Amino acid sequence: MRQGRAVKRGTWDTLAEGGPVIAFSHILCPVDFSETSDRALQHAVALAEWYDARLTVLHVLPTAASALPPVAALGDVAVAIPEPPSPAQARVALASLVDRVAGARPAPDLRVVEGRPHEVIVEQAASLQADLLVVGTHGHGGFHRLLLGSVTEKVIRTASCPVLTVPPALAGASPHVVFRQILCPTDFSPTSQRATQLALDLGRQSGGCVTLLHAIEYLEPEEPCEHVAFDIRDYRARLLEHFRQRLRAQVADDVRTWCEVQEALAINRAYREILDRAAALPADLIVMGAQGHGGLELMLYGSNTQQVVRRATCPVLTVRA
Repeated sequence: MRQGRAVKRGTWDTLAEGGPVIAFSHILCPVDFSETSDRALQHAVALAEWYDARLTVLHVLPTAASALPPVAALGDVAVAIPEPPSPAQARVALASLVDRVAGARPAPDLRVVEGRPHEVIVEQAASLQADLLVVGTHGHGGFHRLLLGSVTEKVIRTASCPVLTVPPALAGASPHVVFRQILCPTDFSPTSQRATQLALDLGRQSGGCVTLLHAIEYLEPEEPCEHVAFDIRDYRARLLEHFRQRLRAQVADDVRTWCEVQEALAINRAYREILDRAAALPADLIVMGAQGHGGLELMLYGSNTQQVVRRATCPVLTVRA
C-alpha cells in the first residue's frame, strides 16, 4: 500500500478538495500466536505505517474458565487443556513475534492482560481509544479454533470501532498488504453509508477500485401468475432501475475524479453474492456495515455479516454506526 494523505485530526475527517478521509490514529491488534493472528499482525503493522498510527499488540491470557471449550462440545471426549504461559513468558513470546513480523519498524506497545478474551479486547480498545481493531478469524486448531472464532464474532458485535478481520493465508497469496480491489456491499442504511465512505477513502489512498454492491433478496424469478394483478417482469425491471439510481447517488461526481468506482446489482442472498463477487474480482478487501436498517444488528449479523466474515478469503472490515 502506498502512503496516504490522511490528516490526523480524528477518525472521520474531510479532504481539502472534498470527500471523506479516514485517519486511524491508534490500532489495536490482539494475537494468540496462531498463524492467522500472525497474518493479522502483518496487516496491523502495514496499516499503522500507512496512517502513521500508534500500534498496540495485545495478548490475552484466558482465565481457567474461559480457556475451557463449551461443555456441550466436549461430550465423552477427553480433552487436554494446556497450561497457559505466565505473563512474563507471554510477554517474551509477544516481543519475539513482533520483532519477527514488524522487523526494524517503530516498536509497538505490548500488552499482556488476563481475562475473558473478547471482553478484554473490547475493554482495551475502549480504554486505549483505539479507532481500529485488527483480528484473525481463527486461532489454533481443534476446540481452541472454535473458541477463537467465537471471540472474533463477539468482538465484531460489541466493539465500538471498525474491526478488520483477517482470514488464514491462502496458498500462493501475496504476503504484501494491498487494497486495490475493494468490495463494498450496501443496503443504504446509515452504517453502510459510513462503510462506503471508508471504502472510497481506502480506494483513493491505494489508487484502487471500489465496487459498490447491492443484493436484492427474495425476489423470485418466476413468470407472473395469471391471478397476479401486475407484471412481475416489469416490477423487477423497475426495482433494478430504482436501486441502480440509488447506487449511483451514493457517490458524488467529484468523488469519482479521485477514486475509481463501479456499481453492481444482483438478485441473490446478500452474503452469497458478496462472497461470489469477492472471489470473482478477486477482492483484496470487503468493507461492510455491522448493522442495517432499524438497528437490526443481530439479524443482519447472523444472516449476512457473520457468514461473510466466516467464509471470506480476503480481509473484511466491518463498520458500526
